[in-house]
Amino acid sequence: MPGPGPHMIYTLGSGQALMLVSNGRFSPHHCVTYAINAFFGPDIGSFSEWLTSTLGLGRVFGSSIEPWIHDPFYYVVILGIPLSLLYSWVSRFALHKGILDSFSGVPLNVRQCFLLVFAGSLSHFFLDHLFEENGHSSMYTWILSTGWWKGRAPINPDAVVVISLLCTSLIGGFIYIYRTKPSKSVRKQYHKSMRLILVIASVYCLWCASQIYLVNPRRPAVGEEADLGVLVFLGIFFFLPNWLCILSMNPKDVIDSAELLPL
Repeated sequence: MPGPGPHMIYTLGSGQALMLVSNGRFSPHHCVTYAINAFFGPDIGSFSEWLTSTLGLGRVFGSSIEPWIHDPFYYVVILGIPLSLLYSWVSRFALHKGILDSFSGVPLNVRQCFLLVFAGSLSHFFLDHLFEENGHSSMYTWILSTGWWKGRAPINPDAVVVISLLCTSLIGGFIYIYRTKPSKSVRKQYHKSMRLILVIASVYCLWCASQIYLVNPRRPAVGEEADLGVLVFLGIFFFLPNWLCILSMNPKDVIDSAELLPL
């Protein structure tokens, strides 16, 4: 599975991008908290297993902890709130001592830390699911299982019609929402386009799932493609953590007031 380097570089790199496009609302405090939870977070269970066996407390005790912590959701349920309290205190301490700049002059609160703990856990497994167990992880195996690998996939006319309508609705609706028009509200357009994408993605997944799990005998939903697995995986382990990072950003008025402070 990926070691510390890929986890840290991936999250710090994406965090830097968020810092740039958010004009500092996603701060260095956000980046560090996000990266630590993506690297060391869910691996606390593995570290506990090693530590207990090294200290002579028995490998069984550590092994009983590891499966619960090394999980994208159990990690947050079990350790989310305690770690959020800890990271919030560390953020205040680092800002007060001048160790790490926050751009806004305010530390991370518990809510922001919880969102970053959750985002870091999901980003950790984004890499783990793709690059561990010699490509035979349970998640990666499931993704591939939603494709069609029994020879050349037959072309079903109803599948062509459904997928064509969904993709046409997606790009057509997007263009309609962002059509040239005076007095546009960017925020309203954003929310409309997000609802459109979520609706089309949900219907797309329902179509694929119906062809894979409800129709007997099973039919290829979109030719040979494993679209259901890919969409579910990207939604949970790529788009969701980035959305959580965006939700954790400092409010714009905090940044604006910080810019007004005298140097």
